[in-house]
Amino acid sequence: MEVRMEHLRPREIEARMDRCPVLFMPLGTIEWHGRHNVVGLDAVKAHELCVRAAREAGGIVAPPLYGGMGGLDEPHTFVIEPEDSLVSNIVRPWLEQACREAIRQGFKAVIMLTGHYGASQQMIVRGVAVRITRELKRPILGTPEYFLALDENYFGDHAAFFETSLMMHLYPESVDLGQLGDEPHQGVGGRDPKKYANPKDGKRLADAIIRRLVDLARRMPNWDADTIRRFANAEEALVERQHALARETGCVWAGWRNIDKGVLSAYPKLLTTEHFEEIAALTLKL
Repeated sequence: MEVRMEHLRPREIEARMDRCPVLFMPLGTIEWHGRHNVVGLDAVKAHELCVRAAREAGGIVAPPLYGGMGGLDEPHTFVIEPEDSLVSNIVRPWLEQACREAIRQGFKAVIMLTGHYGASQQMIVRGVAVRITRELKRPILGTPEYFLALDENYFGDHAAFFETSLMMHLYPESVDLGQLGDEPHQGVGGRDPKKYANPKDGKRLADAIIRRLVDLARRMPNWDADTIRRFANAEEALVERQHALARETGCVWAGWRNIDKGVLSAYPKLLTTEHFEEIAALTLKL
């Protein structure tokens, strides 16, 4: 089933919205991801996860955005705004207007899935989602894909075991581990993909993410005003805690210092089962 908006005719869009009025918005950038991965990995990854979820749950997938906050100081990387900035003059207003347009077009929920996840990118995307949720009284989720698989011990990396494994499952032809020599690998952060990356783990992670996307796409359009308010409160608590830690320490990554210790591993289940107050409580452990 075709779910990519740019490939649909008007009647096809209307039929799919009648079934599930959710817009998936995949986000990424153009950035070095080692010598073994394509430079569009972030958006390509997020887009394919959204496509597979929409084919199961319904909904429509917007064209991916290849542009975001920051990027490595490596070749073939387009830096749209600074990596360590908590202020966005380009990405934030673009995403806000895209969300407003989605709701104006008749979508009842939006899921912004960012495959590019510098700290600033994550905070800007989640902050936009909270702001527009409150403004329009429609649920908008803005999250990196790995947050939907934290309980699978997926904590994000850069072109290493996690991302490369996902791409080996989603787009196996895009990965060429033969391009890598011995460690250290240029612009790779995390476990050596040459030693550890594999399509089996990629499938495990992708399946978990897609399952959560499907659950959310089926639930979010039906949330009442109180559920939307509780959802926004929880997401705001998360992003505000990350902002506060960044300000206190002078490090934009301070809000992630305990994530790989599992403090937010319950987040995916709590989100999809609407236990929002428990999410807010967990943020104090960051």
